[in-house]
Amino acid sequence: MRLLYILCFLISTSVFSQRDILAKEYFKNSEFEKALLEYKKLLSKSPSNINYINQIISTHQQLEQYDEAETFLTTLMQRINYPVFFVELGYNHQLKNNKELADTNYQKAIASIDERPTHVYSVARSFQNHSLLDEAAISYKKAMLLKPDLNFNIQLAQIYGEQGNVEKMFHSYINYLEINPAVVNDVKRAINDFITEDSDNENNTFFRKLLLKKIQQEPNLLWNQLLSWLFIQQKDFKKAFAQEKAIFNRNPESLLRIEELATMAVNEGKTELAKAIFTYIIETAQDSKTILNAHKNLLKLEIKDTKKSDYGNIKTKYLELLETYGNQTQTLDLRISYAHFLAFYMDETKNAITFLENTLELPLNRLEKAKVKLELGDILVLKEQFNKALIYYSQIQQSLKNSTISQEARYKVAKTSYYKGDFKWAESQLKILKASTSQLIANDALDLKLLISDNKYEDSLQTALKLYAKADLLAFQNKNDQAITLLSNILGAHKTEPIIPQALYKQAQLFELKSQFSKAQINYEAIIANYKEGILIDDAYFNLAKIYEKELGQPEKAKTLYEQIIFNHADSIYFVEARKRFRALRGDAIN
Repeated sequence: MRLLYILCFLISTSVFSQRDILAKEYFKNSEFEKALLEYKKLLSKSPSNINYINQIISTHQQLEQYDEAETFLTTLMQRINYPVFFVELGYNHQLKNNKELADTNYQKAIASIDERPTHVYSVARSFQNHSLLDEAAISYKKAMLLKPDLNFNIQLAQIYGEQGNVEKMFHSYINYLEINPAVVNDVKRAINDFITEDSDNENNTFFRKLLLKKIQQEPNLLWNQLLSWLFIQQKDFKKAFAQEKAIFNRNPESLLRIEELATMAVNEGKTELAKAIFTYIIETAQDSKTILNAHKNLLKLEIKDTKKSDYGNIKTKYLELLETYGNQTQTLDLRISYAHFLAFYMDETKNAITFLENTLELPLNRLEKAKVKLELGDILVLKEQFNKALIYYSQIQQSLKNSTISQEARYKVAKTSYYKGDFKWAESQLKILKASTSQLIANDALDLKLLISDNKYEDSLQTALKLYAKADLLAFQNKNDQAITLLSNILGAHKTEPIIPQALYKQAQLFELKSQFSKAQINYEAIIANYKEGILIDDAYFNLAKIYEKELGQPEKAKTLYEQIIFNHADSIYFVEARKRFRALRGDAIN
């Protein structure tokens, strides 16, 4: 008997669930008569189910059966005391163009908050569902007035944002943060939609003034942090640095935020400011690890700005630091950086290899040894000692299986095999890396695999692909002029082969490194004109747009190119940034 009861219950539940799915499907497909019939059957089985009640009201309204919806609601309100029904009844009157009765019912819903402030949750949400934002805002403010421990500033901020009342929105977010500082990142994401890179933008100006006023009236590091964040959005890293120093002086716990700011400045090409920030870290930090890391990054910047004839001064600085801090594991990253400098900039590969081999004699853990071997492998590739390089990369894979550095080593095995012309082995490694936990490695692996697979079948001797791999190796070896020349030879001798767009793109990137932007422009335009269906089209659009915007001072042309990505390449990795740049160039006040 019990089994029979359970069986009947399961069958009944299954039928009920199927009817619910059917009703939703009818409503979705605008078959409202059928939907209404199903929802009424569902409500008869579950007479207080608010979802079915709402769907019946909505279905009547979709059918323009406003009188039926009103009758349904008034009958329901005799049975259930639920203030939300006043909102629904008012909205139904609004659909009938009876504004007076609509307002009367809206006021009844709002008045219910006087009796019980917690009614605001359902009442205000119902107002918002019907885009009755003024009424929703009034409801939230009334509840907060009646019960001060309630905080609906985040909801008010969202409403003001929808209404375009940006000043009130900013005030509400700030009021919310005063009580809930832990949600600052959520607030930043919300505010980011209303500011631009333009510091003179009206919204930016108001938010900046609001924060400065808060800093003066109620000193709180949170306001300094938000002001620093605003300056970063505006790419005004110097002002952000001033705020970060002020924050650190009052709360000298960590330099991490200032280190992150330095990295941003480097990425944005603000080299002199980045140097100033790294110098500040060196002068301020108390732990040697932070100091050494800042020294390493400062030297890397100096290398870029130093003529080859003056590299001796850089070498001296490295050696002085290594002498000061001695042969200890905390100098490992600096030692690797020094070896890289010797090999890739001073052509002292033998000294670099010896130096790293000696470093391996230090008491290093497996990960630290892997870092050294990774650099050793790179230097051996630089010298085209491919087999020796592959040994080091393989040792890393064996030592730290499935780790990120192991996947990086596998990618370098594939890249080295590709440089050698062993495309079959390279492809086999790249297939594995497509599932890498590191998105960057996975993307690089996919790009290289596509390059090989798209070109290996066109020519049985793979002549063009081998030449391109050689040019790629020359670029890795910092022999950019030779790489550019070889790519020109490929472009001249293999005009009909699929390697051409890749050669144009690679050469354009090298032109950019040499600040030859007009030449890079020609290459990108050739890809756009002749290879619209190729995989590099969005890369060409984006890079050419950046050249027009940042180097050639032609923002309108840049805007047109960003627009191409937005409308025609929504799946591009550049889509989000292209949209952001397009809106900034258009001068949007609200993103």
